[in-house]
Amino acid sequence: MKEQLLNDPVFGMAAGQFDRVADFLNLDERVRERCKWPKRIITVSLPVTMDDGRTEVFFGHRVQHHLSRGPVKGGLRFHPKVNVGEVAALAMWMNWKCALMGLPYGGGKGGIACNPREMSMAEQERLTRRFAQEISPFIGPDIDVMAPDVGTSSQHMAWILDTYSTREGRFVPEIVTGKPVVLQGSEGRTQATGHGVAFLVACALEKLNISVAGATAIVQGFGNVGSYAVETMDAYGMKVCGVSDITGAVWNDKGLNVAELKSHLAKTGGVAGFAGAEKIDPDEMLLQKCDVLVPAALERVITEKNASGLRCKILAEAANGPTTQPADAIIEERGDIFLIPDILCNAGGVTVSYFEWVQNLQRFSWTKSEVLAKLETKINDAFENLLHFCAEHKCSHRLGALATGVDTVAKVKKNRGLFP
Repeated sequence: MKEQLLNDPVFGMAAGQFDRVADFLNLDERVRERCKWPKRIITVSLPVTMDDGRTEVFFGHRVQHHLSRGPVKGGLRFHPKVNVGEVAALAMWMNWKCALMGLPYGGGKGGIACNPREMSMAEQERLTRRFAQEISPFIGPDIDVMAPDVGTSSQHMAWILDTYSTREGRFVPEIVTGKPVVLQGSEGRTQATGHGVAFLVACALEKLNISVAGATAIVQGFGNVGSYAVETMDAYGMKVCGVSDITGAVWNDKGLNVAELKSHLAKTGGVAGFAGAEKIDPDEMLLQKCDVLVPAALERVITEKNASGLRCKILAEAANGPTTQPADAIIEERGDIFLIPDILCNAGGVTVSYFEWVQNLQRFSWTKSEVLAKLETKINDAFENLLHFCAEHKCSHRLGALATGVDTVAKVKKNRGLFP
């Protein structure tokens, strides 16, 4: 299994980052090995009756990186390219993210190899429920708490909640987060990740003495995270000039009309063809001059091929693992890009998921303004702590963020010891 994981490029990237951090921290070899590898890797086959009557078998994965600090937390994604290596990498990053943010969680991630765009909602429901049933022995409010991710939504969480609650014979809202508010989901959860990205961008602009109002931005990805990041940046007075998604990319030097773009998306399902902008090549869009570049799609989009051509002042990693290690080295060598690393930049989602979980356990709810205010406080504290750590240790933001998370987990493992 080790060889299989290391041969996956996404897990290899996450493992390479960990090895660099472990060397930096001079971790004891015994603790180092325990921190690196996942606790559980679960793969299940999922036979589903499709709308045309045939049976199709899908494969689903759930990786629990560590439970040393509490239950694992992480999303469930539906995407054709899902594989166990990618899921294991995302679980590892989530582990460091939760530790960096001071949340009492380990890292988890799940994925089902499927194309939700080609499936009806009835087929997706049957698939989701089957997955929840198959992994039910390994999940629970104190073991593993799922949330939406790429290709899934609050509705998918509602199906998991219902499947698990039916099995338990009682209503268990704390089994998932990111669920509908009517099922005791949290106000502010849907926009949490994107809001956190925009808030951190504003903090970084202030650190660089760049006015937030009028600052220019490019956002790759216009799903849940990207769209809310754009919406919040627009509310801050920033000028979002370029946006892309799976359908293409659009550009307007004067700034896109965000309300009209969202309306176009609702009607057509993508940003391509938006009348208020020009078409632009998605790869070329990343290289346009701007104050802020926000990769908010999938992994490994900033590579050694385009890193030297970036013309942004701030790189805000809203996606997980958008920058490869060779690209990271180029950006560090350049020294002219302020990096907001992914495990901090997109931590708004898991932070508000934590708030949702706490509200469910207490059977008490907070208002949207309370949730977002608590989120901003939590993120700002983590941001300031990171900058202080990096200044003290004279290291990059990436290394500092990962080192903070890894060191926290390693200390917990060392103090708990190794059960014979």
